[in-house]
Amino acid sequence: MFAPRLLDFQKTKYARFMNHRVPAHRRYQPTEYEHAANCATHALWIIPSILGSSNLYFLSDDDWETISAWIYGLGLCGLFVVSTVFHTISWKKRHLRAVEHCLHMSDRMVIYFFIAASYAPWLNLRELGPWASHMRWLVWIMASVGTIYVFFFHERYKLVELLCYVVMGFFPALVILSMVATEAEPSLRLLTPPLMLPHPKLLLGT
Repeated sequence: MFAPRLLDFQKTKYARFMNHRVPAHRRYQPTEYEHAANCATHALWIIPSILGSSNLYFLSDDDWETISAWIYGLGLCGLFVVSTVFHTISWKKRHLRAVEHCLHMSDRMVIYFFIAASYAPWLNLRELGPWASHMRWLVWIMASVGTIYVFFFHERYKLVELLCYVVMGFFPALVILSMVATEAEPSLRLLTPPLMLPHPKLLLGT
């Protein structure tokens, strides 16, 4: 008795806001409300990302700080720009299947590089131990492997994809075990440590 009523309640109250979950090998189709929310919430952060990245650049005192600011800024801005373009095309130009598919893959790939870029200031500007110093390039290899995985197995194994994001988000943070205790640069203090979590859209299967 209770289960059917609950299902009916979900259909009448929430069906227009969110569709049902789909099998692992199929892509979730957002509702009109979700499309609008996806576009708005991603586009909202493009300008703040550009302004914040520019601020980091102008506060940089040396070449390594400048490089780290550029890497972080490009990763952050790229994430919101690519996601905004993808969600806009997916909503308003969904008949462009090939373009939408490429943008969907790019939307997933850019998350890997955003995670790597988020660790760049932390890894480049702090004194690391012998084994931890390898994480400076290892994190980019992980991002490249994730990109290759998305290219060949896009939307096939969603749990594996989620685990890839989780591993890449937490594994580089292990360098803190061998990091020399020093004060962070004032301009980059808010970026240390990033300890990246999976993007919310991955948890929802969108």
